[in-house]
Amino acid sequence: MKKFKLIQETATKRKGGKKEINKLLNRPSTHGELLEVSDERYLAQMTRCVFNAGFHWRVISAKWNGFEEAFHQFDIGQLLTKSPDEWEAYVEDTRIIRNWQKIQTVFHNAAMVDDIAAEHGSFGEFFAQWPVADQVGLMKYLHKHGARLGGKTAQWFIRFTGKDSFMLSDDVITALLANGLDIHPNASSLRDLKRIQQTFNDWQDETGLPMTHLSKILSYTVGDNVPVDVLAGYQGSQNVTDS
Repeated sequence: MKKFKLIQETATKRKGGKKEINKLLNRPSTHGELLEVSDERYLAQMTRCVFNAGFHWRVISAKWNGFEEAFHQFDIGQLLTKSPDEWEAYVEDTRIIRNWQKIQTVFHNAAMVDDIAAEHGSFGEFFAQWPVADQVGLMKYLHKHGARLGGKTAQWFIRFTGKDSFMLSDDVITALLANGLDIHPNASSLRDLKRIQQTFNDWQDETGLPMTHLSKILSYTVGDNVPVDVLAGYQGSQNVTDS
């Protein structure tokens, strides 16, 4: 694989210089900051990412206050003690997107968060301590134990909580292929994911940069050269862990 310094030079040039690209490289949350996030906020972020899948994110953003109200600010105790009839009533609740399959994930993911908190003290304790160098393992765990938390949804959840992570957007996959990584264009097999993880681990060892920065910089080397101010306006717009 190409040295990341060369990739960084290409991205910096495309975005108009170091000062401009730095506007897009937000700092990942620290271990301590992830610990401070409540279990309810983690569940809220999971829910937002699950509902975003298949919808434009602006649709969910416009209704998000309704989600918070309908799901009691994602109070896990209240959600886990609702009766089946109360859950079924959500399909008539205009405050949210009335998709029954996705509504059910709120209960199932609340149960997962509660189980993890019982074992580790809090979901944040579990989440913060998971090694950045094994993001693929965390994605696999969320997919196995959560509801609709596979693939891109798990990646968005990890990213929007602030945990240092890479994102396998179309541009990132295209750039990995262009820089010589032997993976399938879908990059969904465990083999491909492990190769991607190792590549990002190697680049982090080379540069000392966070995974978040490596992933973003890589994506800026290909595809449409979206203006910095447009990208900056999008960042953080779907993070509800600090609500």
